[in-house]
Amino acid sequence: MAMKPHGKSIVSSDYDEKVLFLKDLSLGPHEAQLRFRLIHFWEAWNPLKKTLIGMEMLLIDEQGTVIQGFISPGRIETYLPKMKRGSVYKLDNFYGSRNKSVFRVADHTVTVSFSWNSELTVLLNCPSQFDDDRFRFHSYEEFQANCDLKGDLYDVVGHMKLVNGQSIHEAPVLDEVEIAKARRVLIHVQSHDGPVMKLYLWDQAAREFCKKFKSYEGTPTVLLVTTVNTKTLGGTLALTSMSSSRVFMDYDVQPTIDYFSWLGSNPDIAEQVNAEVVTKRETMTIGEIFSYIEQESAKDAFFECTATIDDVVHGSSWYYIACSGCHSKVSKGPTSLLCTNKKCGKVNVSGVPQYLSKISVYDNSDQAVFVLLGDAGRELTGKPASELVRSYFEANGNEGVNLEVPIPEALISTIGQKHKFCVKVTEHNLSGKTRSLTVTKILSLDTPPATASSEDNHTTATSEETSQNRVDSADGSKGACCSSELERAKRRKCGN
Repeated sequence: MAMKPHGKSIVSSDYDEKVLFLKDLSLGPHEAQLRFRLIHFWEAWNPLKKTLIGMEMLLIDEQGTVIQGFISPGRIETYLPKMKRGSVYKLDNFYGSRNKSVFRVADHTVTVSFSWNSELTVLLNCPSQFDDDRFRFHSYEEFQANCDLKGDLYDVVGHMKLVNGQSIHEAPVLDEVEIAKARRVLIHVQSHDGPVMKLYLWDQAAREFCKKFKSYEGTPTVLLVTTVNTKTLGGTLALTSMSSSRVFMDYDVQPTIDYFSWLGSNPDIAEQVNAEVVTKRETMTIGEIFSYIEQESAKDAFFECTATIDDVVHGSSWYYIACSGCHSKVSKGPTSLLCTNKKCGKVNVSGVPQYLSKISVYDNSDQAVFVLLGDAGRELTGKPASELVRSYFEANGNEGVNLEVPIPEALISTIGQKHKFCVKVTEHNLSGKTRSLTVTKILSLDTPPATASSEDNHTTATSEETSQNRVDSADGSKGACCSSELERAKRRKCGN
């Protein structure tokens, strides 16, 4: 073995090629060779600008060192055809860039960045042995200590207690259509004998979970999810998947096999109903909610509030036109409607009206503006927004095609009614951007207090990107009637 001037090890192969170990990688350009197994790769997107940042990778070498890799957007097409998860490669010429400080997936301070002269080659008969994977697990206490810090993304392994509100002992049934609409799965998971944690799997991770879960003849019990982010939702710790997350169950990898064995040796743990996380929402007055928001220690939370509807706020649209797939706002293209969510990216979408209604409410302590989104509007009026929009055009034919559909009687008739509202305090409230509170669910006055988990099964933890798309769509949707709904109404009217 030869040594570089700075004491870094260089390995000579049969071809006398200089091979640099990942542990010795430093910042700057390198005219050396790396050999590694490609554990995983994924697209990294800017959630605010909806732009592709690049392709990120997780690499491991023969010494077991794990490092993050990166390919800029303009070079992805060059290397992507060669990339296959689990394959072994050699990379000649690359740049050692500084690893990012947020959402890191590896301990190494350097990232392997593909440069203009990088050459990636598959190693078919490499004599060296490479581990298949490497995990970084955190316990409940460690996740709790790092909550909301946007630091490193760690892995979680444990046994499932609930899947979308269904007990794991009662063979949960997953509705893939509903999950596709919601874009997420909520699992209550317990790691060893620690507290139960809420784990939200989004998009690709949710689809991967469904596929694996349904592939088992029996009901799987052990779950491992990589690179989860920790957040506070409804006042409790929640883990959320990221674009880098992968999903494993019972016998997929060694850590799940080991955990499954441990669980079999500790049946009392498996049967526990540790549902500390399934807590009742706190009931507050409007004034108390606003006082909570002003506290420095305030975080995202859910509350129940009983209030009387004073008016439906005029001057803004009571609905928006949503993508039928992801429910994000759609925009008008030259010939069709386009989904504005780039992760969905659908063109020629079938636009569907969804509630985005503002109501003025009051109780004995204060007044507020509540925003009704989606199901909350339907729960209040008893009718989906699409039905109300369709009824208007069926009654009026072509009149007012390019105008906003006026506030329907179904909404106006709720003025004076008293309801129990489940409201969500979000980052936009805490930062002072808005005092309007989003309603996640509406209950009758005699409904007993619900648990946080049951609320989560309906609307909790909507992705920040999608939620903001819906709220931002209020102005953009004004007067923009969904063409598909209008055409269907026209055809029915003409056929009468």
